[in-house]
Amino acid sequence: MPVSKDMRLLESRWNGSQGWPKRFEWIELYGIRGWNGQRIEFPFPIVALVGENGIGKSSLLQGVAACHKGPGENQHFASDFFPDTPWEQVTGAEIRASVREGYAGGSIITSVRKPNERWRGNEERRERNVEYIDLRRIQPMMARTGYARMAKKEVRETGFEAFDAGMMGRMSGIMGRNYDLAQLSKTEVDETRTVPVLSKDGRRFSGFHGGAGEIVMAELLQRRIPKYSLLLIDEIETSLHPRTQRRLIRDIATLCRTLELQCILTTHSPYILDELPPAGRVYLMESDGRKKTIVGVSPAFAMTKMDDEVHPEADVYTEDERSATMVNEIVAFSRQRDLILKYQIIPYGAANVGRALGQMAKERRFPRPSVVFMDGDQMESEGCLLLPGEDAPERVVFEALVAGGVEGGVAGVASRLSRSPADVADACRAATLVNDHHEWVRYAADRLAVPGNVLWQGMCAEWAQRCLSDDDVNQLGDAVFEAIAEYRRGMTVPVANRVPGARKNATS
Repeated sequence: MPVSKDMRLLESRWNGSQGWPKRFEWIELYGIRGWNGQRIEFPFPIVALVGENGIGKSSLLQGVAACHKGPGENQHFASDFFPDTPWEQVTGAEIRASVREGYAGGSIITSVRKPNERWRGNEERRERNVEYIDLRRIQPMMARTGYARMAKKEVRETGFEAFDAGMMGRMSGIMGRNYDLAQLSKTEVDETRTVPVLSKDGRRFSGFHGGAGEIVMAELLQRRIPKYSLLLIDEIETSLHPRTQRRLIRDIATLCRTLELQCILTTHSPYILDELPPAGRVYLMESDGRKKTIVGVSPAFAMTKMDDEVHPEADVYTEDERSATMVNEIVAFSRQRDLILKYQIIPYGAANVGRALGQMAKERRFPRPSVVFMDGDQMESEGCLLLPGEDAPERVVFEALVAGGVEGGVAGVASRLSRSPADVADACRAATLVNDHHEWVRYAADRLAVPGNVLWQGMCAEWAQRCLSDDDVNQLGDAVFEAIAEYRRGMTVPVANRVPGARKNATS
């Protein structure tokens, strides 16, 4: 899905080095819940930490909160997040972080540590307001301690804090409905415990009768976040349906841009990840008993890693869905065509993720056979195979079928689409005049009134069948087959030199 306008504006300002005099750069946890010094960097104003339950996402969020000295009573301490209990004692622990202050300031290393009995370094922490929000802890009203008494009819409201016009607009925009009123009400039972009260279409209702998502949003938006704050949100998608999740992350992007905030959040939602640029997605995983982080993963990669519904024999990693289709169509015409039913393709996103995955494949750190492809226009990288053509997949296929004058290929695509060869040729030629090759498929598909994935699949099939020799096709299928076979035997094989058009880049 294209990046929203809100996120584009945030990217533009951040990349232009405008604003953010307070920046949280990275964190390292030692001796805390399985973390042993792995560095997690935060290269974008909004960073989502994603991974399976228990991998350490919340621990990182809490560690970030404990690194700062907040104003007044808004304080967070490592002892609050990582206490000693009858079952475990925290010793030899440390939280290290790098922060930057001032528009021309350098990095400052800060640390809180617990060598034995107590945490040290709290007074030396850098000052910054931290808003820590754990949406997992927001319970239904009747389940909260002390709230049942407030639901009695005879209880009187003693006051309220009404949302102003800006907050009302945000609430209505995120939830996708127009509210007449939103406020947090106090009662004579306990004025420290507030109750959300909303009104829609003239119908007034409290948090005792509202939806869980409405309660979450009202309590989230009531926080007045000062400029330059650090906003930490655990499980941001809690009780929110997909459209609301998207609207919320766009709202946060606007807040980050206008108030120069940084936001770090945890999630299991593909919709949240889909709204963020690659620099804002950090996947946490375990490999050989050690925690590892990968920056820039695609939502599909993250979701596949956390879902056990599919049980293929092997994983084939590609940069995106276009590259995945190219691989599948080549394999489908090879003598290893049955292999296509035995692997799953996982798009991983940015090329740097592919290089990291290739290194893992080389060192056999995946739990099952894994093959990593990079697009042909990328530099050679250890453990990776390069796709044919030494260029981006769109350029390779379009130029071979159209600019190369392969009329049979154009006719074959036209037959698959029930369109005339002339119309297909015209649409594809016009698409190649667009500067951004990523837009070629969409442009041509729109002119032909067909889905883009259908057009691309047909083009890749005709290209693999007509523009690659049998030897070339079989070499790629064999490369995948042999990489999987050698993985099972406990060996690593130099497969890249067997991929048609690829430069030699795999390891022996």
